[in-house]
Amino acid sequence: MEKRDSDEGDWGLLRDEIRSCRLCRERFGFEPNPIVWGSADSKIMQISQAPSKSVHETGIPFHDLSGQKLRREWYEITDEEFYDVHNFYIVSVGHCYPGKNASGGDRMPPALCAKTWLDREVGLVNNEIYLLVGGAAAKFFFPNRGFTGLVFENLTLRGKPAYVLPHPSPLNIKWFRDNPDFLKYRIREIRRVIHQVLNLPR
Repeated sequence: MEKRDSDEGDWGLLRDEIRSCRLCRERFGFEPNPIVWGSADSKIMQISQAPSKSVHETGIPFHDLSGQKLRREWYEITDEEFYDVHNFYIVSVGHCYPGKNASGGDRMPPALCAKTWLDREVGLVNNEIYLLVGGAAAKFFFPNRGFTGLVFENLTLRGKPAYVLPHPSPLNIKWFRDNPDFLKYRIREIRRVIHQVLNLPR
């Protein structure tokens, strides 16, 4: 898709707005660190749930064990290819690490974040495909659909191809046991699409 200078300028303004956002400071009880990674001409828009504590501290999305699995095992791309802003726009339903819940897991991201920012980002990035990682992202865009069915279906979002993936977290082990065809077949299909979009000689 052809890049427009106005898109890049508008996206730059939006990026600065997101990075300065402190709407959830009182809710979290700590200083938010909104994560924004990509450009207006990123080929792939990857949307997940929310940054982890590690990402909150480093400012680098998927800078954790789940990210390593996603890049190296599932996508079979290098760190350089993944973090190239012309390749991936990496965003979440919640831009900030939301803190821990009473049981020790990460809280769900506040709905306010996606309502404030995500639709605007989707409207400004000239991506070719969407990758929705995890249930929160899938539910945001396909609220009336079951998660597992979405994973095994080729979808369309805003007129572009979209693919739903489970989160690569080890906490998801039961889902992977119940759905072995994802690692056997489905991720290979999605990987081929990723490599085609990025023009990778795999």
